[in-house]
This record gives sequence, structure tokens and C-alpha cells, in this order.
Amino acid sequence: MRAGLTFTDVLLIPKKTPLRSRTEADIRTRFTRNVSLNIPLVSSNMATVTEHKMAITMAREGGLGVIHQFNTLEEQVEEVKKVKRSTSYVIDDPVSVPPTIRVGEAVQIMGTQGVTSLLVVDDGGSANGELVGIFTSRDYLFEEKLDKKISEVMTPRERLVTAPYGIELGEAKAILHKHRIEKLPLLENGKLRGLITTKDLRKLEQWPNASRDEKGQLRVGAAVGVKDTIERSRALIDAGADVIVLDIAHCHSELAIQQIKEFKQQFPKVDLMAGNIATADAAKDLIEAGVDGLKVGIGPSAVCTTRIISGSGIPQLTAVMDVVSVAKWHGIPVSADGGMQYPGDVTKAIAAGASTIYSGSFFAGTDEAPGFIVMKDGKRYKRYMGSASYDSNHERAENAEGKKMKEKLDVFVEGVAILVDYKGSVREVIKGLIKGLQSGISYCGAADIKEMQENAEFMQITQNGWEESKSRGTKLSE
Repeated sequence: MRAGLTFTDVLLIPKKTPLRSRTEADIRTRFTRNVSLNIPLVSSNMATVTEHKMAITMAREGGLGVIHQFNTLEEQVEEVKKVKRSTSYVIDDPVSVPPTIRVGEAVQIMGTQGVTSLLVVDDGGSANGELVGIFTSRDYLFEEKLDKKISEVMTPRERLVTAPYGIELGEAKAILHKHRIEKLPLLENGKLRGLITTKDLRKLEQWPNASRDEKGQLRVGAAVGVKDTIERSRALIDAGADVIVLDIAHCHSELAIQQIKEFKQQFPKVDLMAGNIATADAAKDLIEAGVDGLKVGIGPSAVCTTRIISGSGIPQLTAVMDVVSVAKWHGIPVSADGGMQYPGDVTKAIAAGASTIYSGSFFAGTDEAPGFIVMKDGKRYKRYMGSASYDSNHERAENAEGKKMKEKLDVFVEGVAILVDYKGSVREVIKGLIKGLQSGISYCGAADIKEMQENAEFMQITQNGWEESKSRGTKLSE
């Protein structure tokens, strides 16, 4: 009978480092075959973890957020669009409206879409119509008659500065500076094709380490289930999702393999990560089906009770090693999903062969996670729910759309809902995890992730060894 190990069962053996400072450690990596990240951190597709606010911040810091699927398709699509619109070199689908809508309606659209201007086009408001003007907050700031058509108050086409679609970024900056303007519509044969804004250009400089696509937009992932994989994936890909995550509690199944094959036939140029799995056999079967990344973890999460309910699972460190033993020969990245409590666990997971870590617990409880702050016994908390928990499933069934969602999902309870400490900004959490990882790379005598994985040597420790590893004594705050 094999022994299964998790993160607290082992330590990495320190080795001579080539680095003068841990900050020199290179932590760039891959999430899937064709999706690269600047930091190996991914926020999981859980309803209390990742919506657009979390995904935007994760991508700006160099990682990735995966939008959860526990909502309607329309809601998930809109979450993806919010991420893609948040930052880019060129906005290919700027929010546009026809000249016949009223000022009040236009203001409402701006609020809903989270934009400060609307491009006015004469083709029913379609994104590729002929540009006739622009409507900004200055146009309605002191306007009392909100039933006016926006054509009466907008800045008309003849007063706008425009540029040809495909303009070089440096040239666009020069035009914006010369004319002291903030919006530069891009035209092709008189038709609106895109928009460049000074706000977005400033963001490029503010977050130089951000994970971006070829257009400069932030990368974002989106999760789908096994029942509506193709339908939901098509809509999410059209919305701009960079990678799709087929997220199933037990992904080593005939149905999942069938969906993977169909996905790759339908969307051969889009990367698909699939999980969760925990064995080398599962890795082999999913790779043969065509996956571009593997997600590992059966029951290690703090809000998952799969192992207790079903009696199945593999301790997470062993699971990662087993899956990597197959995936590495095919060039398929592995993401370690769950089971990590400390920054050092991130180092151990990646040293064991994972290219990224996929976590809910690290990022739950932050400002960017969905949900409200809860006060209990004088302390601040946020709620953190397992995707298969009773609370999560119960809330999905509170309306008609929720009932439809519940029918599609396996709602047998294999999770719990808990309160987690309020942590403030997720950026501070990310900084702590990155410092720990870079320090771990240094201790492994390496300069980057690949070299750390080659050098890594684990030692199994006793319970006393783990107790010795932890801090002891009375905390000052107690």
C-alpha cells in the first residue's frame, strides 16, 4: 500500500544559491500550453472568489483569474467582457450607441458598462457602424432634460480627432498629447473599428508585469461544466476568454473525455484546461483527448469534504507528482488546485512539478472577492463556500435561472461554507506568496522555476519536525 504525502509532510532540502537576492528569482511560467503568466498564481472559479474584480487584479499583478460558472451564461459572459474592457492597447469593441437614444438612457448604459464615454454610430449602435460623434460625462454634466436625443448634446464627428485603425502605439500617444484629448477613435473607411484612451495607456505603464494578450487586454479564464461545455464555451470565447477551464469534481470520466475531444474539434485554437484529477492514468487519458493543461486536486480544499463523504482522494503533493510524471513528457502544464495553507506550500507544489497553483482559500476574504464583510465577535470575515456545498447549491436555486443551473450541476453536497478572515487587498496577499516562492527558489539553489524543479529534493518529516517548523510562543496580538 502506497503512502500519500501532502505539503506538511515534507520540506525542501536547502542548497547553495546562485542569487544575490531572492528578488532576482524568475517566476514566469505557463498556465496551459499556449497561455503564459508572469507569476504562477491563479484564483479559482468559485462563486465567493473570482468575478471580474478579482480577475482584473490577478491579471494586473501577472497572474490569472478564472470566472466561475455558477451563474447564468449571460452573467458569466458579462464578467469576462468587463475584464477584457478594463485595460488594452486598443479597445476593439468600444461601447457604442445610435444617435436616437435619450440622454438618460445613455447615462444608464455608461453606468452599467462602467465606461465614461459612448461612441455614437449611425448603424443602430453596432460596433462597426459609421462614427457620427462621441458622448461623454461633460455632455450631460449640467443637462436637465434627460429625454433629449444624445445627437443634440454629443460632440459631433467633424469636431473629433480620429486615427486610422492599425496605428502604431507611439504615434497614437503623440496624437493624444498634441491635441490634449483622452479618447482616440480608430476608423477604417469611415467605419468605427476601435478606440485608444489615455487612461488605458497609463494603465500599461502602471502594471508593466500584467498578463496580457496580443491586443494588450488583460488575460482572463472562464470555467464551464460538463453538461453545457460547448454552448457555454462558444459564448465565453466570443466574449474574449483566453482559456477555458473544464471544471468537474471527478474529471477522469468518459463524459469529460468526450467533451474534451469535442471542444478541441470545435475550438482548435483555444486552450482548454481540464480537472480535477489526481492520478497518472487520468493525466494520460485527458492528454490523449487533447487538453492543454491539467488541474490537480481531489478533496484537498478547506471547503471540500469529498474525501470524507466519498472516501476517495490522494494527498495533494503525491497527486501533483503523479500527474506531473506523465504531463511533463507531453509538455502539458499542471496546476495544483487546493490544499495549500502557507506560502511555503506554493513553493512545494511548484517544486514538485506544478507550473501554477490554483487557489480559493488564499484569495477569499479579500476586497476583490465577491461578497460582503461580516462582523462576528468583533472581528471581520468574509464567507467562503465550496462549489459543491449546500449553501452554494441552495443559493443557486433561489430563482428560476438558479433552478436551471442546479439541474445542470451535481449538487450532492461535497463541500462546506465557512467564514474566513478579512484580508484587505488581494495585492498584499499576492506579494506575500511571491516573496515566499522567490525565497524558496533561492533555497533550492535555482534562479527560476524550471531550475528549481530540476534541483528540488524533498525530505519527509515527522510530526515533531512539522511542529518545530511552526512559530511558537504567545503572539503579541493575543
